[in-house]
Amino acid sequence: MSITAVVILVYLVFFAGVGIYLSRRNRSAADWAIGGGTLGIGMLAAGVAGTRIGGAGTYGVAGDVINEGLGHLWYSVNSFAALFLVGLFFAIPYRRLRLSSVGEVFDQRFGSRRCQWLTSLCVQAEYLVVNIIEPFVIGSIVSGVTGMPFGAGVAIGAFVIILFTVTGGLKGTAITNVVHCTVIILGLTLVGFVAMRNIGGWEQVVLQSEAMLAAAGKDSPSWWSFIGIGWATIIALFISATIHTPAASIYANYASSAAKQDYLIPGFFLAGIIAAIMPLVAGFIGILTMATYGSESGLTSYLNIAQLAMDTGPILGGIALAAVLAAVISSGAPILLASATMFVSDWIPASKNYSSDKKLRAYRIVTIVYGTAAALIAWLGNISSVLQLLLLGFAMVVPPAIAVGYVFYWKKTTEQAAFWGILCGFVGGLTMWLFNTLFSGVENAAAGGFAQAWYELTQSMGEWSDPSFLTLLIPLFLIPTISLLFPQQEAGQEQSEEFYTKLGRIQRNFTWA
Repeated sequence: MSITAVVILVYLVFFAGVGIYLSRRNRSAADWAIGGGTLGIGMLAAGVAGTRIGGAGTYGVAGDVINEGLGHLWYSVNSFAALFLVGLFFAIPYRRLRLSSVGEVFDQRFGSRRCQWLTSLCVQAEYLVVNIIEPFVIGSIVSGVTGMPFGAGVAIGAFVIILFTVTGGLKGTAITNVVHCTVIILGLTLVGFVAMRNIGGWEQVVLQSEAMLAAAGKDSPSWWSFIGIGWATIIALFISATIHTPAASIYANYASSAAKQDYLIPGFFLAGIIAAIMPLVAGFIGILTMATYGSESGLTSYLNIAQLAMDTGPILGGIALAAVLAAVISSGAPILLASATMFVSDWIPASKNYSSDKKLRAYRIVTIVYGTAAALIAWLGNISSVLQLLLLGFAMVVPPAIAVGYVFYWKKTTEQAAFWGILCGFVGGLTMWLFNTLFSGVENAAAGGFAQAWYELTQSMGEWSDPSFLTLLIPLFLIPTISLLFPQQEAGQEQSEEFYTKLGRIQRNFTWA
């Protein structure tokens, strides 16, 4: 077995063992889901940052930089903005409401199960994508390095993530994410430094990149420009990667995990800084990969990091692949945990009355079932552009994020408005994506009927046809419109006052009306 394979397997075994060791600390549902409310600023920041520097922030950014240019480094700005947004405006309300899922906001505010279920559906659409991608990438790495069948590699990846999540809980993910973040940033920085030196320094990297771009027939100034991908794409990336974040349920878990409320804003701010560093490192790897192999090399997904590292030596290759695994586990474990807590809280109404032990068992059973199902899909799937797939999942979460913002900071928001805003935003974005996918090919240019009309429309709109614009604009305007046309009935005033009393001063400071 190669040195690279040994490094990878040792890393996987190590974190499986850490999860088992930490399992003795998870004696209640609260210990497992919110770490018992004991996290300090550093551990909170590492845990939160780890959820953002997974697949999208590492091999996703690197792959898209190779293909389209430095404009995808905007993901760094978006990562910081996303976490700081949650820290400033949502983390404290989440903590005060003692949420285990974001959908519970609507249950507490309106007594609305349908808004809670719909929010859960939107968020689970994103989380399912993440839960599928992570074992897929681990399986690809393990099978590629060791030669074992892909299915076996996926099984190993799924087993490690499920075992770690079931045993370690939220505090386990926070503790290990301190290691994951360090390995990812320092490990990949080392890979980039050595690879750049082997090429001959930065000036030689630029020269080779120019030659590779010319050979591929790509516009060099556009590739090197931070706005080369176009403002429409940049704005769509911001909507998908930033605006959706308040509804990502894992941050409700982390908001409740802090030992003190005062830790939340600095903790999320620090998490944003850590999360912003990773896409920059990944983009640097993407530049070096493109300079070495060319923009048409097909080195998408995790391969862009793996190939560059392994060609510099087996030890460095092992470090790089361990960093990719760290990225996978750092986001995969907490997202799987959030998926399980959401399912139990949102889809099993009786769970409100469960004892702590019964709820903990439910969390763990759902984690195993959910993780296994996602691994089976990963085994059967074929994933190319990780970042684009994740951004689609992110866009589907924008409508409930807008609705939660209205509920927190505008008392006139009604249940009917929240429901239709979320539903129409979700269906509108999904429909846009479906039509773009079905009718984007040039064969539709002269097909006639709806296919041709849609093709011509999207060609004229360009990147403005991205579904994220609909997922933002529909709820943004529909929720206040319905709220004003059909105001809240007097019968709901008591529940409304109780809800906003729980929120306290932060709500009153930012109330619009």
